Amino acid sequence: MLAILLGLTVHYAVNAWLTEKRYVMAGITHAMQKRIDTWRFATWQIYENVAAAPSGSVSNSLQETRLRPDVYYLEKNRRKTEALIFGSHDSSTLEMTQRISDYLDTLWGAENSTWSMYFLNGMDNSLMLVSTLPLKDMAERYKESAISTIVDARRSEMLQQANALDERESFSPLRRFAWQNDHYFTLRTTFNQPGHLATVLAFDLPVNDLIPRNMPLENFQLRQDTASPAQARSSGDEEIRNTRIALANPNLEVIATLSNAPLQLVYRVPLSSLVLDTLRNLSWPLISWLALLLLGCIGLLLLRRQSLRPSENQSAELDTLRLLNEEIVASLPVGLLVYDFATNRTLVSNKIAEHLLPHLNLQKIINLSDQHQGILQATVNNEVYEIRHSRSTVFPHTQLFVIRDQDRELLVNKKLQKAQQILDRSHQTRQLLLQNLGQALAQPVRELTRSLQAGGANDGQLEQAQSVARLVDDIVLLNQLETHDWVPAPGHFLLQEILNQQVRDILPLMRRKGLTLMVSSALPSDEPRLGDPRAVAKLIGSLLHYAITTTTWGKVSLTATANDAQPDRVQIEIIDTGAGLRREEIANSEFPFLGDTQADRYGQASGLTFFLCKQLCKQLGGQLDIYARDEIGTRYALSLPLPVEARAEREDEPLLADVTILMDITVDDVRKMVTQRLESWGAQCVSADERAVSQAPQYDLTVTDDPDRLTPWSLLVCDDEDGFRTISDNQYRVNFNLSDALQDAILALIEQQLSQDMLEAPQGDANSPTSLLAGGYFQLFVDTVPDDVKRLYTELASGDYPSLAQTAHRLKGVFAMLNLVPGKQLCETLELHINACDNVNIQSITSEIDIYVNQLMQQGNQ
Repeated sequence: MLAILLGLTVHYAVNAWLTEKRYVMAGITHAMQKRIDTWRFATWQIYENVAAAPSGSVSNSLQETRLRPDVYYLEKNRRKTEALIFGSHDSSTLEMTQRISDYLDTLWGAENSTWSMYFLNGMDNSLMLVSTLPLKDMAERYKESAISTIVDARRSEMLQQANALDERESFSPLRRFAWQNDHYFTLRTTFNQPGHLATVLAFDLPVNDLIPRNMPLENFQLRQDTASPAQARSSGDEEIRNTRIALANPNLEVIATLSNAPLQLVYRVPLSSLVLDTLRNLSWPLISWLALLLLGCIGLLLLRRQSLRPSENQSAELDTLRLLNEEIVASLPVGLLVYDFATNRTLVSNKIAEHLLPHLNLQKIINLSDQHQGILQATVNNEVYEIRHSRSTVFPHTQLFVIRDQDRELLVNKKLQKAQQILDRSHQTRQLLLQNLGQALAQPVRELTRSLQAGGANDGQLEQAQSVARLVDDIVLLNQLETHDWVPAPGHFLLQEILNQQVRDILPLMRRKGLTLMVSSALPSDEPRLGDPRAVAKLIGSLLHYAITTTTWGKVSLTATANDAQPDRVQIEIIDTGAGLRREEIANSEFPFLGDTQADRYGQASGLTFFLCKQLCKQLGGQLDIYARDEIGTRYALSLPLPVEARAEREDEPLLADVTILMDITVDDVRKMVTQRLESWGAQCVSADERAVSQAPQYDLTVTDDPDRLTPWSLLVCDDEDGFRTISDNQYRVNFNLSDALQDAILALIEQQLSQDMLEAPQGDANSPTSLLAGGYFQLFVDTVPDDVKRLYTELASGDYPSLAQTAHRLKGVFAMLNLVPGKQLCETLELHINACDNVNIQSITSEIDIYVNQLMQQGNQ
């Protein structure tokens, strides 16, 4: 195979080389034929048009210089070509030489090769030479040696061409300029004139630019084609077919025939050069072939030696396999017997089978077991055994018997069942222990926490008590999850309220450690969700406490979003800038307290948190993923299915409609979060950069995070406030993470602004519509208040308490703006009943508000 592969490789390599040369030769001959056709046309143009042009008066500007006797040089301005005239001549010959030289200046103007033309004039037997060579310099420098030799040779050739009556066109072989290493061939054309000598034109056509550099010019030869004259062809396939390869010892000839000229271009390559080139091109394949041949010979020798005479290592390996086989058979927990009935001997057996073999009739066992799918029970010494047998597929008279002790297996199964019962009882005992322990510790821990709070204990002691209480609650909840006693309690809730409550719970921890808290929710604050609010609060609170415990400095951020593709699934991410969790800590999500947890100076994180959260997510149909990187932080990704409650679409006016707020916050994250929240309530937010623009709208309030930038009617946002508190009469400090506190602070400022505007207006009795009519707000009252009263009835009927509270709050603001104290008091009472979900009192107060509004409408119409 290697020899055949080598032969094919060499064959294809040589064939590819020859094919390439044939294509190159076809291209060269095609280019030579085009050049011959081009200068055939130029020859006829010179003879018929340029040289035969009618001669007028001889220009006085024509000058010639006599270089030697019978050698004249034509003086001209353009120096692309130079012309010499040999022999006596008249002025018409001089003028014809000028025209021919100008014509060739145009044809050879862009050429870089050496071009020459010889014109043997039949009128006066003079010879003109027009060439791109520096003829004058050569004639003066080399005297008789260069130009004269070439001209004499050309004259003799052209005279011989003129005397050949049957040959109008001829070609010379390849020639070479010795001083320029240029190769060329000569195209000679004869024109007969009645009464005069024949006129002969000859062109020296260069070939250096037609032949590739990797093909030496010395190997080319141009010779006459002795076959029939070739017809003009233009097809590329025809040109390839006009090439052939011939062997002329000791050379290899690639012969290409010109399509429209009786010429053959021959490229000769010595066979030795062809062999060396082939070996050079196939050096790596030949080395690979030799290496494979050597490896094949070595492998064959080693294989024959090992197969004919096994070594001692193989014998030792066979002995090892035999001993291993015996050890495996002896260690089987069942009896194994391989018996050859042809020779009546035992091939393989262990101690159990040897002990029972004298008491067994193997032939009878085979006959009986064939009737029962190869399985039979036998009693030996009051012990029951199950015997299975099968026939060998390799040896037809060999039977395989497997003997199993049934009594022993029954005993083992009973022991396994007993162990499983003990394990189940242990699990039940542990679950009851955890359940009773949690119930026993829950009440004392709560009492201890209340006592510490009432006794004025410091924050550290109170936090320790709360940690113990959380741990007890976690143990009780985990035990309920494992015993399947816990089931979700679905209900409608607002996710934003849960986030606000969690922020209030962890604010003392954040202030104590000096951390920054960022809580951002892209969900509408009034969008009710369906789920278990206690479980969601437990998940968020547990992960927040763990993140704060493992974070020494920096910030903890919480983001709540909903995917557009899955709007019923809420994504909650908690990111801290701590040191990052270790693998041992993350392993606690698979089983509690597997790895040690991180701790700060106030306490240690619970090893039960991750496992509890994962089990709780599993019960809710969610997913918890934890990603941690050293020295960067941890990301807790929580995904929960919380469907949006289907509500009738209403076109309520946003809470902060027509309110413009100036955002003068330096921290980008805080500014984006507060701006998003305010715009969701309908406010128009203007940045501090837009305030300087003249077209910027006027703003009603200012929100800033820098105390030095506080102005009248402004809010100072921070992350360490329990809610909002008054700084001055028209300035509040509010926690931007608490949406309800931020909303209440803005509404309080707006109410104060409206109250101040009302104080400037004429005052009247609060129980009469005097202030309502005096301020010109009666139309506003008519357009807004009756519709809101109708919404109170509608929302009460549907049980939508969040929307009901928002409508009551909006009505209270309108009554406060119009200085209608009874209406404001009724709305405040309604809000208290809404928080208590007291439907009876809500219905009563709503009716009173409706009666009060109707009275005001009647008085206003009068």
